Amino acid sequence: MFRFQPNIRESVLYGLLAASCGVNAQAITPTPTQTGSAAPSQSSVTAVSECHMHGSALYCMAGTAEYHVDTTITATQDVPPAITGCHSHETETYCIMPNGDEVEIHAEGGDEGTDEGADGATDEAAGGGEESPSGDHCHFHAGVEHCVSSDASEASEPRCERVQRDYNVRLRVGLLFVILVTSSIGVFGPILVASWVSPRHAAFTILRQFGTGVIISTAFVHLLTHAQLMFQNECLGELAYESTAAAILMAGIFLSFLVEYAGNRLIQWHEAKARSVSVETAAQVAAPKTDMVNITVLEAGIIFHSLLIGLTLVVAGDSFFLTLFAVIVFHQMFEGIALGTRIAALGRPCPPSTSAHGGHHGHAHGHEHYHPQEPTPAVGETQPKVPPTDDTHSSSSNDAVPSIPGLMRKKILLAAAFALVTPLGMAIGIGVLHQFNGNDPSTVIAIGTLDAFSAGILVWVGVVEMWAHDWMLGGEMTRASPLRTGLGLTALVAGMALMSLLGKWA
Repeated sequence: MFRFQPNIRESVLYGLLAASCGVNAQAITPTPTQTGSAAPSQSSVTAVSECHMHGSALYCMAGTAEYHVDTTITATQDVPPAITGCHSHETETYCIMPNGDEVEIHAEGGDEGTDEGADGATDEAAGGGEESPSGDHCHFHAGVEHCVSSDASEASEPRCERVQRDYNVRLRVGLLFVILVTSSIGVFGPILVASWVSPRHAAFTILRQFGTGVIISTAFVHLLTHAQLMFQNECLGELAYESTAAAILMAGIFLSFLVEYAGNRLIQWHEAKARSVSVETAAQVAAPKTDMVNITVLEAGIIFHSLLIGLTLVVAGDSFFLTLFAVIVFHQMFEGIALGTRIAALGRPCPPSTSAHGGHHGHAHGHEHYHPQEPTPAVGETQPKVPPTDDTHSSSSNDAVPSIPGLMRKKILLAAAFALVTPLGMAIGIGVLHQFNGNDPSTVIAIGTLDAFSAGILVWVGVVEMWAHDWMLGGEMTRASPLRTGLGLTALVAGMALMSLLGKWA
């Protein structure tokens, strides 16, 4: 009369058998049909092990399934061998780290609703994610692609081959010109404003200190961090020397020091020979030329990494391209301001007392040096002329330092080089868009080396030539008024903070 489904009929037979034998029917349950060695569902996971890093993200295994752990592992922390105490809260799964912290885990490449929402959001925050044509789930760490296989049995294997995908080339070409305009506004703006407003105005003090913070943050948060991510790429294997990025950074610092030292000594020697004066006097006369050496070193560090920024921006997948582009626009604007304010100060007259007493401090990037006995002039005031103490300096005490021949032309060339270099990198990226493989070992090594080397250059320029000279070695902030000092400190911290915030996405 009734046609039972196999599982229903089996349950009825078990119930009748239990009733006839006096056995509690609840103690007997039919064994579910096994369908093979499928990976455990996320809700049944009690622990994950074999933890490993994919770039800056932590992944662990449960059977053959890979899980993304929603936590951050810094360079000084060890990767935990296992995470235990996993439990479910509704549709989410949490585990307990060895230090007692509770973290959420997401099945990588799974079909559960939590993976699509929570894990997708994690991937986007870490650098964007999208499905590749092969079905693998791909992320972008520092502009370099990392793909995890959708096949659970291959989840732990790094994917280093190039992923073929369609790119919106027209969008990239159009936004190339947006980057060009943005960079130009940032770097040329201070130079044009300096034509009407003195570079000694408080507004330029704020911009200079903001730019100092930007350069320092770019060196540490952007370039050094990206270099470390490059050298941690699984496609390189395990580095025999873990401090490779830091060692290359030190090489950049040393080379920057060597170039500036040799250049300044050469200029002083040339001026002393031409004028038959002491090296100290030659250093005072040659100050604008040493400023040019310092600016050139600064721009070299910026140009190296700006070229890489343009390249990595273009080759990022469409899912992450617009997010990265918005960040790069602000990045280029801030860096342009940092460079433009220093270029604008090139060749400006120094206070008269500097010629006689402050030459030994140098004039990095057009810094102002005040006589130790003289008060700092207020905003809008000029430094009073000090009578010469002897005939040796009588001619130079009341005159401006000789300017560099063709100074404005050189300022424009320096600014134009910065404005053009990132669009140039984007153009190169567009040209190699369908051949570029960011996980190729030679590419990873090249980008990581240039990032670390550029970081070293900017560390030297930002910390020594800009920060230390302005605040410690006779620069404009050593005798500044309390108001100007407060504005300068606020701008310095703001530059560091804003540029560091951008480092979350780029």
